[in-house]
Amino acid sequence: LAQAPVTRLQQQAQLSPHQPPTPRPAGERAAMQNDEGRIVDLYLPRKCSATNRLIPAKEHGAVQLNLGQIDESGRYTGEFFTFALAGFIRQRGESDACLNRLLHERGLLTFST
Repeated sequence: LAQAPVTRLQQQAQLSPHQPPTPRPAGERAAMQNDEGRIVDLYLPRKCSATNRLIPAKEHGAVQLNLGQIDESGRYTGEFFTFALAGFIRQRGESDACLNRLLHERGLLTFST
C-alpha cells in the first residue's frame, strides 16, 4: 500500500516536541495580568451597547460615550455609564434612537407624555 505524502505541518509536528495547551477550568479567563492582578492586555475588544456585536479594532466609525452621574446639586459624583456604538449603527442614522433606548433602560432618561 502506498502511503499518503507527508505535509509540512505533519513534518513540523514530528520535529518539534510541542505539548498541547492544558485546558483551563470552566469560567477561568485568559488574560495578561501584572503582579498586582490588574489586566494589562494591549487590546480589550468592545461590544456595541445597542446590538451586542463586537466592534473590530480597526473600525474608525465607532464611538464610546462616558456619561457622568451627577447628584441633586448638579455635581459630578465620579461615577459614569459607558456606552459604545458601532459605526454601522451611526451610518444608518439610528444612534440617537439606540442611545435614547439605552438611557431609558438604565433609568437615566424619561419620556413624558
